[in-house]
Amino acid sequence: MNDNKFSKEQTAFLVYCIEMYKNKFNLSGSQTQELFSKTGADIYILNNFEALHTTGLEYTMDDIHGFIEGVFHAQNN
Repeated sequence: MNDNKFSKEQTAFLVYCIEMYKNKFNLSGSQTQELFSKTGADIYILNNFEALHTTGLEYTMDDIHGFIEGVFHAQNN
């Protein structure tokens, strides 16, 4: 992550998102953390906490997955 200081709520939400994404896509915790770190999804979640934490779980997972897919698409073009 970066040098920004994030609140306990943001950090807890990131952990929650990692856990839910892991379960949804049948990944291990370490695979999910590596994926989030590699794509910047962890920072995306932290920086967009205010919007994401007010949405439903399915929307949040779809949004995060779309972000990750967008990063991979951009890297492959």
